[in-house]
Amino acid sequence: MENEDWEGIGEADAHLGRPVPLPAARLPLARWVEVVAQGPGAVSVEWNLDATRPGTPGRLALYAGLQAPPERGLPAPTELGRYAHRSAPLDEAEPALRPVHELAWDQDGLHFRLTGQGPWALDELVLIADSVS
Repeated sequence: MENEDWEGIGEADAHLGRPVPLPAARLPLARWVEVVAQGPGAVSVEWNLDATRPGTPGRLALYAGLQAPPERGLPAPTELGRYAHRSAPLDEAEPALRPVHELAWDQDGLHFRLTGQGPWALDELVLIADSVS
């Protein structure tokens, strides 16, 4: 079941056992969106963004699950308000996918991780995370 692609958010809702919380904030233009199982009681919505303009980010992903998301080998988190923030340069990635920022938090009985790849302003990612409901 892990990393299984679904047709849409309805299947993710059923897998999670409740509606998947999504950001209400305005997001950059997406070229495509993937909704993926991340194991029992965990889902990920992945926005692959239009990064054809210089300096625009390439990806945004939101994990929501009954268990904390798996570690990705990033540096130890620092506190950023209610979020645990991690960042890494990802020198090996294409420019639209570096650096990577992660914000992790718990809310309404779920564990969340918002991952932004590319030249995101950290305050913009916090606004997106704040809008998840």
